[in-house]
Amino acid sequence: MHKKSVYIETTIPSIITARPSKDITTAYRQEITKFFWENERHKYDLCISEYVLEECSKGDLNAANRRMDLLSGIPFYAKNSEIESLSAEYFNYLNVPYRAKTDCFHLAVCVVHKINYLLSWNMTHLGNTTYSKIVLYNGSRELWLPELLAPDIFMKIQKDEAENGRV
Repeated sequence: MHKKSVYIETTIPSIITARPSKDITTAYRQEITKFFWENERHKYDLCISEYVLEECSKGDLNAANRRMDLLSGIPFYAKNSEIESLSAEYFNYLNVPYRAKTDCFHLAVCVVHKINYLLSWNMTHLGNTTYSKIVLYNGSRELWLPELLAPDIFMKIQKDEAENGRV
């Protein structure tokens, strides 16, 4: 059986490799994401992109090295004109702030390469309100539509589907 494809957005390696947090929400996200990474990720075809590698290589050198080590060996998609063009369309259509433009690149990679899921903790600009706009946009252009999910919701859906025989 063919494995589902999962795009690992930058927040995933960032939260796994971060120092343990005392903030309850961040600590929850760290535990869930580490659980996914240690126990669940092997069930899926993981992928990243050149954009993820660029983001993960920035900042504190030690933290960047931890993120890059975590991603070592995961197949990645290079930038190309189709992704650049589609991300520009999303950026204009979705009206996201410039500082969040990379979110449009992550989305475009998933659409162009027909990736099943985009896994991220950052749904500020690609969350429910925006996702309904993405559904309309992609539907009207007959483009692939990935599901955009946080790791906890993703694992719950996968578990429910497995228990109901819809894997």
